[in-house]
Amino acid sequence: MMLRGRASCLAVFVLALALVAPCTESLAQAAGHVHARIVKAGLLIGGGAGSGVLTYRGKTYPFKITGMSVGITAGATIGRLDGWASGIRDVSDFAGTYSSVGGGFALVGGANGVQLRNEKGVNMVLRGPKAGLELAANISAITISLK
Repeated sequence: MMLRGRASCLAVFVLALALVAPCTESLAQAAGHVHARIVKAGLLIGGGAGSGVLTYRGKTYPFKITGMSVGITAGATIGRLDGWASGIRDVSDFAGTYSSVGGGFALVGGANGVQLRNEKGVNMVLRGPKAGLELAANISAITISLK
């Protein structure tokens, strides 16, 4: 009985120590704020390019965007997107190829929203206004590279 009580006290102590111990930066995941500007155009096959800034752990990292979409695509738009990237263990995880399936419509102005995931497990949820004329229902792949 006395051994069981000591084991319980030890388990509580180890749990309390784990809760107050700081996570190491290599194991901790933090979210980053993303701001991007993208220009897209296409007819059946679309393409786009843009740039943006990731703010992660108090530092800013500029990046460039290139992309392609296949499906029903017609028109051209300019969009500003803001949102969050999660699942980042190191800032280098942000760079990579992201994929998305989606669609949208814009006539002079509209709203844009996208959820993306890359091969390193980083997820982005972005929203914002877009201007132009576009009808799209497609599969997209975009590549982000840090500058």
